Amino acid sequence: MNELSSEYRSRIEALHRQLNMPASFVRTCKMPLQAEASDLVSSEPDVFDREQRMTAATLACWQNMKAAAQMVDIDLQIVSAFRSVEYQCELLKNKLAKGQNIDAILLVNAAPGYSEHHTGRAIDITTAGCEPLSEAFENTAAFRWLQSNGKRFDFSLSYPRDNSLGMVYEPWHWACQRSVTSHDLSAPK
Repeated sequence: MNELSSEYRSRIEALHRQLNMPASFVRTCKMPLQAEASDLVSSEPDVFDREQRMTAATLACWQNMKAAAQMVDIDLQIVSAFRSVEYQCELLKNKLAKGQNIDAILLVNAAPGYSEHHTGRAIDITTAGCEPLSEAFENTAAFRWLQSNGKRFDFSLSYPRDNSLGMVYEPWHWACQRSVTSHDLSAPK
């Protein structure tokens, strides 16, 4: 993941130009440039009934974690998983079209190329009765369970309060830290 092609970097730069991002962004961004996953598997539909994709390792960890949570009556639901760099660009374009400032947007949405969602390892999670992608998630039994048990399933909270990457607190954003193994390739669909 450290060796990103010049073609990929040029693709990211072109998307940043489309968004009129500040020229200083790459120098000042604290988030790492993320590789875009290409080997993805289909998972369950999200809370909006959209099919989601992720790496095989992430799917195996997610399914195991979700099953363990269900055993203690904790409901975990996907809001979002893999996003292409183009999809991320469209998210930002939509906010710009609504009159939001690019600097304000970049506090809550990673720039194309910098989102963990590109890796296929990040999942935005919610639970029944909680508005997706809201800080209210931190007040749920699901969040408390994730804090206590996420690491057992190779998941960690990416953006805790006052994180060093400069992103706002996102209690819903969890990323799988496990790499693909041969066992993951045969994960249940």
